[in-house]
Amino acid sequence: MRLTQLASELGRTCLGRGDVVLSGVAALETARPDQLAFVRSPAWSRQLAGSRAGAVLVPEGVDPAERPAILSPSPGLDFARAARLLSPQAQPAPGAHPSAVVDPAAAVDPSASLGALVSVGPGCRIGARTRLDAGVALERDVVIGADCLIRARCVLRHASLGDRVVLEPGVVLGGDGFGYAMDERGGWLKMPQQGRVVVGDDVEIGAGTTVDRGALGDTEIGSGTKIDNLVQIAHNCRIGEDVVIVAQVGLAGSTVVERGAMLMAQAGAAGHLTIGARAFVGPQAGIMSDVAPGQRVYGSPGREQRENLRIVAATRKLPELLRRMRALERRLGLRGDPPPDAAGGDPE
Repeated sequence: MRLTQLASELGRTCLGRGDVVLSGVAALETARPDQLAFVRSPAWSRQLAGSRAGAVLVPEGVDPAERPAILSPSPGLDFARAARLLSPQAQPAPGAHPSAVVDPAAAVDPSASLGALVSVGPGCRIGARTRLDAGVALERDVVIGADCLIRARCVLRHASLGDRVVLEPGVVLGGDGFGYAMDERGGWLKMPQQGRVVVGDDVEIGAGTTVDRGALGDTEIGSGTKIDNLVQIAHNCRIGEDVVIVAQVGLAGSTVVERGAMLMAQAGAAGHLTIGARAFVGPQAGIMSDVAPGQRVYGSPGREQRENLRIVAATRKLPELLRRMRALERRLGLRGDPPPDAAGGDPE
């Protein structure tokens, strides 16, 4: 694609030679003369000067010198859009691989693509242009919308997906939730799980993530939500629209995450609480109570950002404060000198 055409597709201004032909995208340090790169800010000017990229996306304040460029207020966003235009995903031919098994009671759109060893159970419905890669297993009555991409070895049971959903390899949707009741002998009786997993449009779920079906009602994932690898979402959680959940987050049952909230890596939430709209939960935060809309929470147990920073700052001062307190106690005669330890120092 010529640079002028790409700029037009993005709705941006082309700078310099517009007849440069681009065949793909790459990072500044590895880009070739037929590839597009991008610069976030003037801090990247040195890397830009040494790059072989044929063209770059730049924000205001960055001089591309003699290099052809596209002027963008959001270079990272426009770079992602450019990558989709320059590197479109290959679409396999419609139809089913000879080793795929499709129950006669299933409905598969003729434009869908089913890879090797795919299994589609009775009552399943698969929408137009949806692609199921090798080894995908759909149990009874699973619904998948149009233009979805289900990567290898995903397992779906008791699940309904909207349009343009992407599941990376090994995702499991609709497994039983972890629900048990203690009986009279102190043993554990499994609680029957009767709900589903309902996923909206334009959701992406990373490799190895599991989303449990609801115990009674449904577990819900709102449209536009992006979930990273190795995330656990328990039964009856309700995840709103445009939520971001990063790797190794764990949400206990009936957690509500409202629209636009962000949960960073390894954060965990106890069950039956609400994380408000546009809230930010920091890495490894332990959420034990509701988080207000827009609140930024860090630490374990999770605390509001400024309170957590004050606690961290105070913690760093504890050794010095202890030394000063002991010295003051000795001066006031409130404690004797402690006996030396084997190394000749203060055991405390």
